[in-house]
Amino acid sequence: MKVEAPPPQGHVRIGLQADEALQVLHPKAILAYRGAPGSREDKLMDAAGVYRKRKWIRSRLQGPSELLLGLPPGYGLEAVDVPDGSDLLFDFRHVIFYSDSMTLKPRVQKLKTAWITRELTRMRFSGPGTLGILTAGGLASIALSEDQPLYADAASLVAFPESAKVRLAVYGNPLASQHMNVQWELTGRGSALIQTGSFDRSLPELLEKGGFLRRTLRELLPFGGVYIK
Repeated sequence: MKVEAPPPQGHVRIGLQADEALQVLHPKAILAYRGAPGSREDKLMDAAGVYRKRKWIRSRLQGPSELLLGLPPGYGLEAVDVPDGSDLLFDFRHVIFYSDSMTLKPRVQKLKTAWITRELTRMRFSGPGTLGILTAGGLASIALSEDQPLYADAASLVAFPESAKVRLAVYGNPLASQHMNVQWELTGRGSALIQTGSFDRSLPELLEKGGFLRRTLRELLPFGGVYIK
């Protein structure tokens, strides 16, 4: 399988060999297709897929073929190679396609965790194969440790090992812990995958408009908007 996501982001090109097939979970994202018409087969999702993806139909595409997938505004795509024996648990909402050779199985989360994060299950994909992951920004891999906890923003955590110890937590002094987003505390082996486009939403405004003093001078001084950048 050949996956190309050229800049600027907004689409991805996928080429399939004759012995390859792909499951596309968002068929309406297919903007263009080159191949035998009969090589596309749409099927109903199972109940779990309908619940998690809010979609009724998935498409299976057989090679040799090429397709062009459109991406949501502001999102990119990362092709993640999943080896045989991987125990990564993925947030299924981020998955747009996966190799037809892969098997997937839902894993139920602890009730306390599910209650707060609203994630009853995560999906485990058994490789080898390739996943197409939609992310806000890029996708960073951070190794876990059995001794040193990793704290990750719950909204940014795309995948973590099933064998990892996970609990909801905050860190820092009382002021820090009271004003941060929900965090996952992870310990164990393997790596966690984190999307890097989630951050303080007030930061872009701050970067664009400058500091408080600069904004004040720009507004008060004659022609301040021209001379003070």
